[in-house]
Amino acid sequence: MSTISITTPVVSVKWLNEHLKASNLVVLDGTINKVFNPETLQIPGTRFFDIKKKFSEVTGEFPSTFPSADQFQEEAQNLGLNKDSAIVVYDDKGIYSSARVWWLFKAFGYANVAVLNGGFPEWLNADYKTEPMTQYIGEKGNFQANLMPEYMKFFKDVEEASKEQTHTIIDARSSGRFNCEIAEPRAGLRSGTIPNSINLPFTDLLERGLLKSPEILKNIFSNKIGDKNTAVIFSCGSGITACVLALGAEIAGYENLSVYDGSWTEWGTLVKA
Repeated sequence: MSTISITTPVVSVKWLNEHLKASNLVVLDGTINKVFNPETLQIPGTRFFDIKKKFSEVTGEFPSTFPSADQFQEEAQNLGLNKDSAIVVYDDKGIYSSARVWWLFKAFGYANVAVLNGGFPEWLNADYKTEPMTQYIGEKGNFQANLMPEYMKFFKDVEEASKEQTHTIIDARSSGRFNCEIAEPRAGLRSGTIPNSINLPFTDLLERGLLKSPEILKNIFSNKIGDKNTAVIFSCGSGITACVLALGAEIAGYENLSVYDGSWTEWGTLVKA
């Protein structure tokens, strides 16, 4: 079996089906809040990437808190990931939490990774093979995490960027939530926006669960950001769908990108209206 390298932020289900037997391919299910169920179907050979319980700082005050490099490395090794693994990650919604997994790998210095365009629904639509969900019990890998601090922003970073307007801050929440017309889904969390931020709902990048074409994405981000050298911080509710915007922006050719880990859940809690 041959080894492969991934050179694009997304791959199609056709591409994945054609490369399933590559010796260094690892397929990850990054569906958030998923629990093991042997009656659930998965792409053959998939390993479950547990964002909440394994790849977040579980003692953090806010949901899905960015883990330490040591934690990420240990848990990645426990999934059998190696230094040369070619990683494809999907989720059950299409493109949702899979982008967070992709961004986490990038934030820990790993580039041989892509999101499956359309996720598991697109795989099913293509009528490719599935199998019952299984737990990984193979050998431990030799994956190495190398923190790239520019990929993640935290409260103090965003507070300064908002005040000094050093970055374009883009919020991936729905327009209803951004404009305070719809209450936040998290109990007790106030409505509002980060000062000097603008809105781009992550769903605007998708059509039937698939990312829109690179040409359309370029137009969307050109209208929102402009110059490709602009420093950008993406935010959302809890740092998940902000990564969908990061994914789209990278495809559109933007490079100076970061994600606000705590996003509105943290900001709305720490900053009173």
